[in-house]
Amino acid sequence: MTDLAANNVLPARREPITLTTADGFRLVGELALPENGEPVATIICLHPNPTGGGMMDSHLFRKAAWRLPALAQVAILRFNFRGTTSAAGTSEGTYDKGHLEGHDLKAALDFAIARNLPNIWLVGWSFGTDVLLMHGNVDPIQGGILFSPPLKWSDESALQSWADSGRPLVALVPELDEYLTPEEALPRFAKVPQCETIGIADCKHLWVGEKFVRIAWDEALKRIRPDLRQLSWQWDGPMNKWDDLQGRLI
Repeated sequence: MTDLAANNVLPARREPITLTTADGFRLVGELALPENGEPVATIICLHPNPTGGGMMDSHLFRKAAWRLPALAQVAILRFNFRGTTSAAGTSEGTYDKGHLEGHDLKAALDFAIARNLPNIWLVGWSFGTDVLLMHGNVDPIQGGILFSPPLKWSDESALQSWADSGRPLVALVPELDEYLTPEEALPRFAKVPQCETIGIADCKHLWVGEKFVRIAWDEALKRIRPDLRQLSWQWDGPMNKWDDLQGRLI
């Protein structure tokens, strides 16, 4: 067994996808499926703010797509919000502070439904958590996971909507977050009785470091795949490495 390094890419069926929003924009994305068999669950990733460099390749989500189809038998659907660029290309449209991005989330959900993807969860990071709170409390979403929620673009009505629905919600709040600390988050999320608010010791907003990548996804998978034992983050089989300088697998 090999302990996974930051740039390891495990086997999966990966395909570029195009999502079309209700207001007519085309978004670039990728669907990563287990190499063998069907997924047990589906994660739709909602990335950080593009004005700060957020995109579908932001490291927590890129590593999920590289690893979790193989390690956890889950499908990873990630895409660029409107006006956002990554190596996969640029999504049409213009950044809208989380408002029209609701159309983008709806397009991703419609795609997942059309592909018969099972047990769909939303995972947002930073800005993506606000999009999740504002627009993600809909069927057939099973629940939402929030990495570093700033509670900047969403308002109290969004939290009340989740409280009223009873849909599962988990807020993973870094101890050293620059925008919202666990102490600040607890009274805000107390408005959602079913929300688990968990402080992540020594962590910052960007979850830098392999240790924190694993903590983030271990906590998420406890809710998304409660039947799965905690991952060892090791792999015994073929894998590739991603070279950022060359922008390709080696």
